[in-house]
Amino acid sequence: MSEAINIGETVGDLAYARIRGDILFARLVPGERLRLDAFSRRYGASISTMRELLNRLASEGLIVAEGQRGFEVAPVSAAEFREIGAMRLLLETHAMTQSFALGDLDWEGRVVAAHHKLSVVEGRMVANVDADPVLWKQCDREFHQALISACGSRVLMATHAAIYDKYLRYQMVAIIFRGAIAAREHAMLLDCALKRDAARASGILKTHIESCVDHALAEDPPSWATTTVPTERAATRR
Repeated sequence: MSEAINIGETVGDLAYARIRGDILFARLVPGERLRLDAFSRRYGASISTMRELLNRLASEGLIVAEGQRGFEVAPVSAAEFREIGAMRLLLETHAMTQSFALGDLDWEGRVVAAHHKLSVVEGRMVANVDADPVLWKQCDREFHQALISACGSRVLMATHAAIYDKYLRYQMVAIIFRGAIAAREHAMLLDCALKRDAARASGILKTHIESCVDHALAEDPPSWATTTVPTERAATRR
């Protein structure tokens, strides 16, 4: 998710990271058409490189490739958000249980540090002082990753990260912030981690994820669920 430049990264790597971040954080909105010539200029990559990157993102389910019609940002729906939420819960519960059993003192330190950053940013969001939704979600992601970081499986971590990113996109599209309620749930997860209470943590995580999904789907149908992009909305996101 970070756009920081690392040694050895190519123009294509940087363009991929930027486009992916713009999709996850809803700067590119669901249904928006992605024109190769305009995007090659916007992200500083050749048209052939851009086509390759968009196909890569299509394989991740973030972009839809429509043959001769080109590419567009993948649509969003209430049904898919429920599926993604359920998959995140399944993966994260298992990984968290393993992590609580295997985590050492260094793991505890990572969890505490990640929660401190998150709690500071959440406090700003609740108070609406220097609120930064992107930083908030980055810190939220880091905390949940820290909780499962001692699970012992790189495959599980990578699979969870891919699902979490899709879940994050829905949070940004639906503009979900449950404020102090979510902050309390994070504090309870920290307490469970330090006490290695995986059973209680699993229940809290279930509430944490399902309440977020229910909050997003309070409207029927939700106003954010769309397969096309309103021109005015797309313009304001750029």
